[in-house]
Amino acid sequence: MESQDKEAKDDQPFIHKKISRRLLLGGAATTAIVAMQSSLGKWIQVAAQQSILKTDDPTKRIGPGPSVVGKRSPFEHPGRIKSDTSSRTPLQDLYSSLTPSDLHYERHHAGVPLIDPEKHELLIHGMVNKPMVFKLADLKRFPAVTRTYFLECSGNFRSGKETMTPQEICGLTSQSEWTGVMLSTIFRELGVSPKAKWFLAEGSDAAVMTRTIPITKAWDDAMIVYAQNGEAIRPEQGYPLRLLLPGFEGNMNIKWLRRIELSDEPYMTREETSKYTYPVKDKIRMFNFEMDARSVITYPSYPQKVQTGWIEIRGIAWSGRGKVVKVEVSTDAGKTWELAKLQEPVLSKAHTYFRYLWNWNGSATEILSRVTDETGYLQPTLKQLAEARGTAMGGYHMNPITSWQIKPDGNVLFKPES
Repeated sequence: MESQDKEAKDDQPFIHKKISRRLLLGGAATTAIVAMQSSLGKWIQVAAQQSILKTDDPTKRIGPGPSVVGKRSPFEHPGRIKSDTSSRTPLQDLYSSLTPSDLHYERHHAGVPLIDPEKHELLIHGMVNKPMVFKLADLKRFPAVTRTYFLECSGNFRSGKETMTPQEICGLTSQSEWTGVMLSTIFRELGVSPKAKWFLAEGSDAAVMTRTIPITKAWDDAMIVYAQNGEAIRPEQGYPLRLLLPGFEGNMNIKWLRRIELSDEPYMTREETSKYTYPVKDKIRMFNFEMDARSVITYPSYPQKVQTGWIEIRGIAWSGRGKVVKVEVSTDAGKTWELAKLQEPVLSKAHTYFRYLWNWNGSATEILSRVTDETGYLQPTLKQLAEARGTAMGGYHMNPITSWQIKPDGNVLFKPES
């Protein structure tokens, strides 16, 4: 009888062992019974050591103390996509319109120079009454201004395959809070000739990057900035000084600024003649400064996966000509459009975060967004851009509506021809 009872017990697939409270909370190892089935159909009990509770309970140990420089949680890994000349902001990983300084996009023409701020100088000359040389400390003596603006490379568009993220498609745009002095303040100090219509900005990089800017921009909202998001501007963004031209293409916002020269005509530099121009049918467009209104849905987007039910569609919209007035979202491939909610504050020439609540029924569809700015400009489709520019459409100032395919299994893919 005892033999039969023992055999019956041996046939049970699992033996439950009572775990004491001390054992559970202490994270000690115990002997667990793992059931395996033999070729004869009988269960064989195999003892194995396993940890009931690992020692990663934060209440069981003292963590590290304060640090000189903070860092992200080791569980968070946002990063830029890097090439030889640029790196792209992970738009899909951000939670607001502001970009952390270390994730701000980069675009360089000859690498990042190492500049000692004590030795750096800014010369302003040409059609002014008092040509002057400024040190960084000199500029910091002027009244400071802090404003939030986006920057965007004029070549900020990629397409071609379904497996592309917002970062890959249009990650050459970022937004920061910038601090510096208004260029108009400096110009008033120097006394600008009424005949001056343009000014040349020159950088200290190995490319000696130069661009010509209409002087009206200086009197409007141009800045010389030395701080970004509350700290000294990052080297990749122009440390110790950069020119900031809100809404203008990124290439004109000269980094490592070392010289400004005022003139009565444009300088026709390499970067505004053979570069940073694009065809419009049978002509070449030059001096197209402002970045056109644009929007992109950052969630859901590739490679994310969604489930049926309520989904908050999120993204950013912006315009180089002023404020975003409205963002519309379509969840039926552009057949109908609904207004999205804009996150306050809505600032001029700044990324604006938008949200739209959608109840997905599990059917295949496409979602897309489009923005209208305060000038009345409506973001176009890629087809409309091609029709306006002709078949030889260039790669600059491309701002088409971006479409995401939602598959029945919840997978999200980019639609390249959108």
